[in-house]
This record gives sequence, structure tokens and C-alpha cells, in this order.
Amino acid sequence: MTDVAVHVLEPSRRLDAIDRKILTVLQDDASLSVAEIGDRVGLSSTPCWKRIQRLEAEGVILRRVALVDQNKIGLGISVFVSVESADHSESWLRSFADAVSAMPEVMEFYRMAGDVDYMLRVVVADMQSYDLFYKKLISAVPLKNVTSRFAMEKIKSVTALPVPAA
Repeated sequence: MTDVAVHVLEPSRRLDAIDRKILTVLQDDASLSVAEIGDRVGLSSTPCWKRIQRLEAEGVILRRVALVDQNKIGLGISVFVSVESADHSESWLRSFADAVSAMPEVMEFYRMAGDVDYMLRVVVADMQSYDLFYKKLISAVPLKNVTSRFAMEKIKSVTALPVPAA
């Protein structure tokens, strides 16, 4: 299972208004130069660069990536897979998390509260590809129930978090 570190800012090191503007600009377009970001947030290049470096060092900015249209690369099916388990032991969870984390089709993977134990967002090319994924999933570890819900239309999908005001 992958270790998840929670980064909490020191109480004295809260995000100020400029940090929040930088995060908003970067979430919109991370390919901008430091000078362009600085212009948009009211800073010169050096102070802007230092703030971005600090936000990265503190784990506020995790990484910068390119967003790819899944349909244009042949991954036209999105499936939301809910999983129920009869086993809730730490060793079972470790095995399950390791197996699911190694499956490239899984874009998101959550442990849930409520009537479903785990939720996965999966992207595949077609039904045959999903069937292969499903067989791989159910053979990884014992599962109580697996329910697949196929998205018919993507109505909203964003990657930018709403940066809260101070």
C-alpha cells in the first residue's frame, strides 16, 4: 500500500492572498512562465518563483502535469466501480490497495464511508477491455460484491480545486 503523507502547514505559515492567486493561476495553466504568473498575481519573477518553490516544498503543489482528453487517446468508457469486502483486516486492505494501485486503468481509488467500502474510477477503451479489467480485479483478492456503473456522458470535470479565501 502506498503511504499517504498529509501535509499540514505550520500555523505561522498560512497561505496568504498572493499564494492563493498563484495556486489559482497554476491550476488554470501550469505551463505559464514564472514572469507570466508574477504578472497575473502582482509580483516580479524572483519573489513569485520563491513562492512557487516554497509551495512545492511544503507539499501544497504536488506536481505539474498535462491533462489529456481520454476520448482522443481511445479511452472512451468511464466506469465507477463500487466494491464491498467481507474482510476488513489491515493485511487484506494492504493486498487490495497494492493490487488496485498497480492497475493503470484505475484513475482514482477511495476508501468510503457508508454502504460501499471502496470506490474506483476506471477508464478503458471498450467493453472487452472493461471485462478484462473486471476479471483482473475480482481475481486479485476476495471481494464480497462489485458493482459497475457506466458513465453515459461527462457533464462536468475539473481539476482545479476551489482555493478557499483566507
